[in-house]
Amino acid sequence: MKRRDSPLPTRHSPLGLLAMTGPVLSSPPSALDIARALIAFPSVTPADGGALPYLRDLLVRSGFKAELVTFRAPGTPDVLNLYARFGSSAPNLAFAGHTDVVPPGDVSRWRFDPFSATVAEGQLWGRGACDMKGGIAASITAALRFIGTGPFSGSISFLITGDEEGPSINGAVKLIDWALARGERFDHCIVSEPTCVTELGDTIKNGRRGSLTGRLTLHGRQGHVAYPHIADNPIRALAPVLSALFAPPLDSGGPDFEPSNLEVVSVDVGNPAANVIPGEVRLVSNIRFNDAWTPETLSAEIARRVGAGAGDARFSLTFDPTNAVAFLTKRGPFTDLLAAAIEDVTGRCPTLSTNGGTSDARFIKAVCPVVELGLVNATIHAVDERVPLEDLEGLTRIYERALERYFAGSGP
Repeated sequence: MKRRDSPLPTRHSPLGLLAMTGPVLSSPPSALDIARALIAFPSVTPADGGALPYLRDLLVRSGFKAELVTFRAPGTPDVLNLYARFGSSAPNLAFAGHTDVVPPGDVSRWRFDPFSATVAEGQLWGRGACDMKGGIAASITAALRFIGTGPFSGSISFLITGDEEGPSINGAVKLIDWALARGERFDHCIVSEPTCVTELGDTIKNGRRGSLTGRLTLHGRQGHVAYPHIADNPIRALAPVLSALFAPPLDSGGPDFEPSNLEVVSVDVGNPAANVIPGEVRLVSNIRFNDAWTPETLSAEIARRVGAGAGDARFSLTFDPTNAVAFLTKRGPFTDLLAAAIEDVTGRCPTLSTNGGTSDARFIKAVCPVVELGLVNATIHAVDERVPLEDLEGLTRIYERALERYFAGSGP
């Protein structure tokens, strides 16, 4: 394994030297220790609750240079983010993640308080245990264990945001630009999102479909149901418009992507009266689209279909701005290295997948090859979210093995 002369950062790093915030750690905390600490912070988007300052302090005490930075934009909440780096030379392998979580919902339905980080029955319970405080904890413990084995040629960095579950405006996309503007460069990135389906290591996400939300209004003329000749019921145009939206299928998918899929998620006439013909029908749809489309070409296709289905009916159609575009990290040395690390630890050969929702990988893909690899996603966003302790340690060992393989040859 190639090692550089000193494991400590130098003053040539764009981040500069940062003061220690406590005694230097003599041994790294376990992933369980870090995950429990993180879950205890009620970091429901966009609140941080203390999670990122905790990680900053932990990483600085472990020899990293680290900085907290807040981004803001009109009409959006301020968001705290963290960038940390150990080393100053290439290659720079980054781990990315988010400490913000979705709301727990009705707390009375949880077996344990969602922010108590309870360990019971061989599992860690709490909001964020899988998505994705457990993954962040595993990546940090793996990095600290690896660094503790001696000097190496390269750098390890962390891009941690507090805005992934929210609008994703003041999080990863700005944190990446901020880091690049300061001279930081990234060679590869692992996002610690929960990717596995049934067993740890069964799936690596090497891409994602895009997301586009459309808002359609069919216009009519309100009137009394007893006098339909002086009204115009827009609901009559609903069936043919829906038929046009759903058929034929948008595409048949490909070797790397499932077919694009449109779902109508809301139909509303805003009419509480049984004797009134409504004046309009409002539909909201969301499309998860593959790399056969861009937001622009897909918007044009939906507009064409709505127009064909509506016929002479009046309508208006708009699309929400989107920063979620389909992307693919093709199979190659980096995906093969991670697959080999998984097989080393678990004996499993992972599947490459692009299904599921969006993630911060969509921003990182513009600066370096990126994949997602994390815990089993069976309980994410659910009541009683939890992770088996053996999976938490198993993911830590997978990351540690990936670091060993990565820096053994100074990158894939």
